[in-house]
Amino acid sequence: MKLLHALALLFALTFASACAAEPPVILVLGDSLSAGYGVAAGSGWVDLLERRLSREGYPHRVVNASISGDTSRGALARLPAALERHHPALLIIELGGNDGLRGIPANEMEANLVAIIDRGREAGARILLVGIRLPPNYGPAFTEPFYAVYGRLAEKKGVPLVPFLLEGVALRPEWMQADGLHPTAEGQPTLLENVWRHLFPLLAEEDHGRDDRNTNTAPALAAERTPHGQE
Repeated sequence: MKLLHALALLFALTFASACAAEPPVILVLGDSLSAGYGVAAGSGWVDLLERRLSREGYPHRVVNASISGDTSRGALARLPAALERHHPALLIIELGGNDGLRGIPANEMEANLVAIIDRGREAGARILLVGIRLPPNYGPAFTEPFYAVYGRLAEKKGVPLVPFLLEGVALRPEWMQADGLHPTAEGQPTLLENVWRHLFPLLAEEDHGRDDRNTNTAPALAAERTPHGQE
């Protein structure tokens, strides 16, 4: 019996050690703007994020769970499986554009985003919400209430907000694809910068609570990191 107990304890310690060695995950739950629609593989802003994290010394692994055409309803339905599989430390939510384009009421989108935020938090993830604006031809009576959802949610739920993912890109035709909705590869670095300036503080908070990083190299890595994309 003592041998069995010893083996069980050894297994538990080994499993715990393996889990501890796993890098923290950033899960991106989005639509075509995060799935890299219309650009070459590896050139979307989510791919650029993973490379930047590696370059600046962060241990995170990025999982892109974005699907072109997805709505907040669809993302909510598939979120539990993604949380169960990846156990993210950070959840980036970039959704709503397709809800608006399909005329889904803003209150329904808001309810779905609230549920996504709540389930992410229940799974232990910190949240970054990404805002989207609809094309102006939809009219202010529809576009303004739609956009207001993001600011209201950020305040209500106490989550950081990227005000507009396409800031600095949407009004540059040369950086937009022919459909006028999706950025080209040239616009992807700007999308990353828009996200990074709000993601960086969350990563900095993680640094304060992490005790598995080499204390001799952490100061040097911190000095090299750039909060606002200034290299």
